Amino acid sequence: MATAVHELEQIAEQIYKQLNTGKVPEMSIPTRSKNNIIFDEKSKVWKYGKAQTTRTAKKLDGAYMLLRTTYLLDFIREMSSQSKSSTLRELYYISEAWDLGKFHAQDESNKLIEDLEIITKFQREDFKIRPEDDGAKVLGDVTITEINRKGNPMRINCRNDVGDTGYNIPYNVEDNKITFNDFGNSKCIIAIETGGMFDRLVENGFDETHDVILVHIKGQPARSTRRFLQRMHRTSGLPLLLFTDADPWSYRIYSSVAYGAIKTAHISHILATPSARYLGVTPSDIINYELPADDLTDRDISALKSIQSDPRFKSKYWRGEIELQLEIGKKSEQQALAKYGLDFVTNTYLPEKLKEMNIT
Repeated sequence: MATAVHELEQIAEQIYKQLNTGKVPEMSIPTRSKNNIIFDEKSKVWKYGKAQTTRTAKKLDGAYMLLRTTYLLDFIREMSSQSKSSTLRELYYISEAWDLGKFHAQDESNKLIEDLEIITKFQREDFKIRPEDDGAKVLGDVTITEINRKGNPMRINCRNDVGDTGYNIPYNVEDNKITFNDFGNSKCIIAIETGGMFDRLVENGFDETHDVILVHIKGQPARSTRRFLQRMHRTSGLPLLLFTDADPWSYRIYSSVAYGAIKTAHISHILATPSARYLGVTPSDIINYELPADDLTDRDISALKSIQSDPRFKSKYWRGEIELQLEIGKKSEQQALAKYGLDFVTNTYLPEKLKEMNIT
């Protein structure tokens, strides 16, 4: 945290020097537009290009931004000295006391925090700014050491030392907070979109019968969840598999875990896991398992056509699956597997899928 605060103080010092020498203060950051965000084929993640935007006090909007920046820098420094933290929502309301520097919408404060991440190369967690939503849940034979709020290390096995809901991932999952100690006999990590399916696999004991680590990613996963998955995968070397619904929105959940998202292009290198593989449900599964399915909406069809031009889905596998889905005009949910009973997903579907991936 001290290093992150130091970087923020450097920004404040730069603004001060500009004012002290009679210069109009300004600050440059990478241009935050889709035209300046590229999919890097080598690293397989989204990255910012070279275009820069200069925010200057010569313009009213730029002056307000710099004013808010100085207030925010001081607020973060004060939090650090008091060992406190703030949610993104609390930060927005705290600015009500900043007179002309207050934010008019939370989107403004969120974006300024992202600007500071881009400039300093640190994460908002390093600034003690945390999201409102909590992280995902983990259940399986993985042992970690977490530093608790009193600063003491706690050794936790995410199967034996937790309840049925599993271990709850905190907002900070860096190595100063969490250390991975042991992965037992685990064969893979399965990240699951829905809570219902996560609970089904837990109730059926799939983590034990097939030596897997289960993670409920809660729909589109939070940043801490994606970072936790990446760290766990890299530390263990275990395959990371995504188990979602068969619709375009779920495919985008997979792609955000595997390749990152445009919104977080500045930290894709610490959030994305390009080697992650898609487990299912697939359009092929809808046909092969004769799953209950709903008709694609116009919005679904538009999203699927957009995916066809997305560089993250250019493989032969994805081209074939998307074309098939558009052809049959259907989508299906994970829970549709219950057509064959509550044990079908753990006794038949997942074992067959894992065998296809040579994970047995």
